[in-house]
Amino acid sequence: MADVTSMAALWWAVIFSGLYHGINPGMGWPLAVSAALMERKHSAMPKALAMLAAGHFLAMIGILLPFSLMIVLVEWEVQIRVAAGLLVIAMGIYLLINRRHPKFLARVHPARLALWSFLAAMAHGAGLMLVPIYLGICAIGADETGHLAAQTLMSNNVTTAFLVAAAHTLSMTVAGGIIALVIYLWLGLRFLSKTWFNLDILWALSLVAVGAFGLYSAIAGH
Repeated sequence: MADVTSMAALWWAVIFSGLYHGINPGMGWPLAVSAALMERKHSAMPKALAMLAAGHFLAMIGILLPFSLMIVLVEWEVQIRVAAGLLVIAMGIYLLINRRHPKFLARVHPARLALWSFLAAMAHGAGLMLVPIYLGICAIGADETGHLAAQTLMSNNVTTAFLVAAAHTLSMTVAGGIIALVIYLWLGLRFLSKTWFNLDILWALSLVAVGAFGLYSAIAGH
């Protein structure tokens, strides 16, 4: 029962982190609103959201896939989870100290939304936030899979990496899409300009919190 509860909690963490990324303007939903307004077509918004989702998904896979292919994950699981937690905490502290947005994002052409989304997710450490959660999911049922060949275990981890990235990206796209749709159809850019909210500090603190949770769960054996 404990394993089932832990598994459910970790998957909900994947979904909620996606919702959080979707709400954050830094992950691109204002660009979907801009695309629809500039092209004056309703169809421009879902296309823009799809491009943003594709870039975000690739960024998540780019971070998770190397961990899934680590054969040492079989023998050094706790140590890797501890290191991942510390890495996420370090990224959060760095973003708290350095508040400036990466300048290279402003140089990406607005039409290249997938590329912009990929680079934005990488620059803000969005993929790193998923690593402790992902490693926790892979650790569930480790006693039952310990006798399997490393190749089989790695194959399962790769599949899990794609499922985690897909669930996270879907929830992000739904959250961001709903906000973009409401602003585009009813509230307009004037509302957006007057109520623009900055989640940079909250984003950095959330990275520290997720890293600390991953560190605790690894040491506690969850």
